[in-house]
Amino acid sequence: MTYGSAPRPPQSPPAILARKGGQPIVCLTAYTTPIAQLVDNHCDLVLVGDSVGMVLHGLPNTLGVDLDMMIMHGRAVRRGLKSALMVVDLPFGAYEQSPEQAFHNAATLMRETGCDAVKLEGGVHMAETIAFLTRRSIPVMAHIGLTPQSVHTIGGYKVQGRGADAHAILRDAQAVSEAGAFAVVIEKVPDILARRITSDIDIPTIGIGASAACDGQILVVDDMLGMFADFRPKFVKRYADLAGDADKAIAAYAEDVRSRRFPAAEHVFGDVPASVPDAG
Repeated sequence: MTYGSAPRPPQSPPAILARKGGQPIVCLTAYTTPIAQLVDNHCDLVLVGDSVGMVLHGLPNTLGVDLDMMIMHGRAVRRGLKSALMVVDLPFGAYEQSPEQAFHNAATLMRETGCDAVKLEGGVHMAETIAFLTRRSIPVMAHIGLTPQSVHTIGGYKVQGRGADAHAILRDAQAVSEAGAFAVVIEKVPDILARRITSDIDIPTIGIGASAACDGQILVVDDMLGMFADFRPKFVKRYADLAGDADKAIAAYAEDVRSRRFPAAEHVFGDVPASVPDAG
């Protein structure tokens, strides 16, 4: 795994923080060891997102994801990474009650998965918790704008920060930066707001449905690989159509089985005795 001909150094929260205003930070989600191995070749940061609940477990939103699920997928991703920074989401209900609750569960995630940092959603109202964690050696990536764990209170997966709401999201960005987060995800906000935030705060901004001016970008890996045929957010660029390719492959397999073209001679074992004794 290299940048050109030089070995890739392992990434760390301070290394990501130092990338502010520099070469864009490449980020993707991963939930399994094989995908982690693939993205590790190319990404600076890998997020084990609570989107795993929707992507792999068929949940309607992220609210049904719990700490055990994040630990299980975090362990799988850890096995596949050598260079990229690994961040794991704190799931809904695991950090909102108090800074002490957040520390307990963040420490559990780091201990059980070997991750380098945790991510939590929220701005001004979570600043105290972020500061509490960072003072206790828990690196934190923040998440503002559209925060999926708040889908019911914000009225769905709609663009945030239009009109007067832009000032609140700007304050959120400033609050998490001042609280000690090493980076912040900005999701589904107008381009002009994401540009303003990126220029105003001292930590890297990671955009998803935000702006090309952000310090980095992140997508759900299954979205950009085209694993879903019937769902495509506006902010996703599909770099492959794996769902379509998989559907064709499965259809071809099914036809081969029904027509007895599979297995063929090269798929079975030879040297069978001339007569097979009866069982027993």
